[in-house]
Amino acid sequence: MTPELADVLDRAHVVQLPMAVKFRGITTREALLIEGPAGWGEFAPFLEYGPRESAAWLRAGLEAAYAGFPEPQRDVVEVNGTVPAVPAEQVPEVIARYPGCRTFKVKVAEKGQVLADDVARVRAVRDTVSAQGHVPVIRVDANGGWSVAEALAAAEQMMPLDYMEQPCATAEELKEVRGELMRRGLFVRVAADESIRKVEDPYRVAELGAADVAVVKPAPLGGVRRVLEVARHLRERHMDITVASALDTSVGISMGLAAIAALPKIYDDEDIDVAPAAAGLATGSLFAEDVCAPRPLVDGHLPAAPAVPDPDRLSALAAPADRRDWWFDRVRACWEHLG
Repeated sequence: MTPELADVLDRAHVVQLPMAVKFRGITTREALLIEGPAGWGEFAPFLEYGPRESAAWLRAGLEAAYAGFPEPQRDVVEVNGTVPAVPAEQVPEVIARYPGCRTFKVKVAEKGQVLADDVARVRAVRDTVSAQGHVPVIRVDANGGWSVAEALAAAEQMMPLDYMEQPCATAEELKEVRGELMRRGLFVRVAADESIRKVEDPYRVAELGAADVAVVKPAPLGGVRRVLEVARHLRERHMDITVASALDTSVGISMGLAAIAALPKIYDDEDIDVAPAAAGLATGSLFAEDVCAPRPLVDGHLPAAPAVPDPDRLSALAAPADRRDWWFDRVRACWEHLG
């Protein structure tokens, strides 16, 4: 359903959340939250995104606010921690924000840094998690920042890895990296993120055989039900799924948790439910303040219940009038692209 624009704006709250850790160059995250009849939705595309691309994010927020979420299949969701491109000596401080997590996604290929910085950061994550008594599962995310040759060199120096997320910019390059890793006997999977969420056809990566894992995010894809549709299609083509966030507030995180919670159960040969891959949904730890009280992270798992913002937090974190007007204008600009 598509509600009236005036009703959406009447229900909207624009907030500014300070970051505890600089991420994607961002120190303050802005978002428009919608208090709908079915729950809370979020509209928070990054500032550089135009109306056409941002419309999917609006569609996701409207779905959450006006239609609600599908029936859950599980109550808690395992999550991974996220380590920004910080110096290696800062890694233990970041990991401390994720009690019980054994899977970590490490940002790499940051502008102004070199491979040695990335290798040191990955080593620090591995050492810190191992010291906590866990077997570390490490993913690295290059956001398309490497060439094929650079990605292969990184894989050789960083192994063992769960996967390399978007090591190169294009699906064709991902296919080349994946093929060369196999030829060299390097057991590192390739995951696609931007190659799925930033193209019209999210299935092209599967058709090319360019990745082993699809990183899917409710907001860029247009909502929880769209994630479930894409996940079903990709699983049929033998790709694994990781559900992640796009630096969402606690309201946006609810959309990701709802998607994981609603994924159909998969049973192994012994009829045991195979839990979904650890989700990239613990990014709330990167915020200094949020509109909800922090979800309890217990043994690396988060509860999947929907988020309900605290009125006092909403008031304290409200954006100035000029930023509120800017976001309202952004909603209006996206409206014509909702079809």
